Amino acid sequence: MKGLDLAQAYYDTHGAPMIASRFGSYAQRIAVGYVGPGSECFGFDDEISRDHDWGPGFCLWLPAEDYEQFGAALQKAYQALPAAFMGFGPRTVSPGEESRTGVVEISAFYKTYTGLDHVPASLGEWLYIPESSLATCTSGKIFTDPLGEFSRWRKALLNFYPEDVRLKKLASRCFTIAQAGQYNFERSLKRKEFFAVRYSETKFCADVISLVFLMNKRYTPFYKWMHRAMMELPLLGKEIHALICDLLNCQIYDEKPALIEKICALIISALRNEGLSDSASNFLLDHAHRIHDRIENRRLRAQFAVVD
Repeated sequence: MKGLDLAQAYYDTHGAPMIASRFGSYAQRIAVGYVGPGSECFGFDDEISRDHDWGPGFCLWLPAEDYEQFGAALQKAYQALPAAFMGFGPRTVSPGEESRTGVVEISAFYKTYTGLDHVPASLGEWLYIPESSLATCTSGKIFTDPLGEFSRWRKALLNFYPEDVRLKKLASRCFTIAQAGQYNFERSLKRKEFFAVRYSETKFCADVISLVFLMNKRYTPFYKWMHRAMMELPLLGKEIHALICDLLNCQIYDEKPALIEKICALIISALRNEGLSDSASNFLLDHAHRIHDRIENRRLRAQFAVVD
């Protein structure tokens, strides 16, 4: 049983009847689903995941005025639901993670992950929200949202970064991929600086995955799940995943630079095919500058700076 399916069944069996019988006059104002940082919200949970913050539960999201009016009563009714369901539970809740389920005010939920009590409205606001945080608050599933307010916010985030922000991030990834993989990995290897070798390889892989997500206009999730989530991406996902596995599993360090170049060649080909770069170079740093030059906002284009 996957956690997201368990949450849906728990809501259908216990949550929906509770809302209908005790909060019927407010039912059209309550959004319900399961969204958040857990592996189950991304569909990656397994038996190991069940040792903490896993089990019967769901989220109820309310606008601010409704949260003030009946949020406490709804939370009390939610906490009175059966702790065990379908042979699972009760949930073992980690300290500080109590708000993963239960009643939450909509803007407070999104502020937890974006730092904002509104949908990002400027390039600067978009630029500095971590990709993994955006992945987290757009994960999971909404079971019902009659009012549409929670879904409105979610849809605005799922529409992805403004294009200038995406270009800025793509240029940054090309720069760091070139620096870590095409440049520093082999130089560190020649010097037998093996900490730098390992770090360069890890940094290269992580930023390659981030770039693939950006090209697919999807947010990169928390590092523990980013490699698995990449396989679901239509553009480069499976191909790059296979090559990264080859790179990390390769025991002969002198063979790794060729695998790095193979990965970079796939990326460069995709950048050209997507119209993001017209450079003939095999070095991703050159493509970084071509992509950066496409940014329309003058302030954002004024300085080439690496961003997360």
